[in-house]
Amino acid sequence: MALPESLKGKLRLPLIGAPMFIVSNPKLVAAQCKAGIVGSFPALNARPQELLVDWIREIKDETAAHAEANPDDPVAPFAVNQIAHPSNKRLMADMEVCVEEQVPIIITSLNPPRDIVKAVHDYGGLVFHDIISIRHARKAVEQGVDGLIAVCAGAGGHAGPLSPFALIGEIRKEFDGCLILSGCISRGDDVLAATAMGADLAYSGTRFIASEEGHALPDYKQMVVDSKAADIVYSSLFTGIHGNYLGGSIRQSGLDPENLAEGSKEDMDFSKGSEIEAKVWKDIWGAGQGVGNIDAVLPAREIVLNMEREYRDALERVNAA
Repeated sequence: MALPESLKGKLRLPLIGAPMFIVSNPKLVAAQCKAGIVGSFPALNARPQELLVDWIREIKDETAAHAEANPDDPVAPFAVNQIAHPSNKRLMADMEVCVEEQVPIIITSLNPPRDIVKAVHDYGGLVFHDIISIRHARKAVEQGVDGLIAVCAGAGGHAGPLSPFALIGEIRKEFDGCLILSGCISRGDDVLAATAMGADLAYSGTRFIASEEGHALPDYKQMVVDSKAADIVYSSLFTGIHGNYLGGSIRQSGLDPENLAEGSKEDMDFSKGSEIEAKVWKDIWGAGQGVGNIDAVLPAREIVLNMEREYRDALERVNAA
């Protein structure tokens, strides 16, 4: 196991709340951190760009106040997700803010982030990078990242096609650093399974869509609660990269989830989203295959405490076997 020193003693569960477009906001992130898991949000959620520094300082202030008032409560650091793609015209400005504010963890997606790694390491921060294959993992390791986020089949939003059993095993043959597993993590049992497979941390997004703090429409939250794994559609149409979406949201946007065209990577543009009339994330709602294990909209802290109880119960079952 390779948990970074800056996370040791600060986690109730070995878990990161994944950054979600539109959904993740300072209120949710602070609640996750105060509950003892890493909270995160995409920098692009802060609009206009000048709002990013305010979001970061709000999270810092709220978590620091909670830590001071509750010295025995684990309070985790937070992370900001950066889309390292040429269409993200905000990347440089957003990274300047993150460096100035010394954001503890930067989560990078798409292109290998050599320049970002150097800038974050200069102030002592960590960089975790999303990957969906061993080829992508090798490229990220060459850039000096501190951790890999294996985004496996069934994960919400942009997800890879590989089973976690396959990808985690291949990565661990070559990489002994911090490894995070993404894909259908909605229960404490899943967190334990991830660590048993060789991951240091699990990564859960969809479970926190159905949180009171999450910035999702009430209908979006309810659809997560009402949906099952069979309702998740894997498509490249909406961003040019394959991802998992709620079939119900595709239908209510006037599209047939069983007859979707293929998207093109050349059309990726993170400055404006999808070219189709229904906008991805706003109208086409991302979610993972773990939706069938989500039964209610709850406060983020209650979600974490429930997952902790499930984790401990699962650990007892395994030890008793």
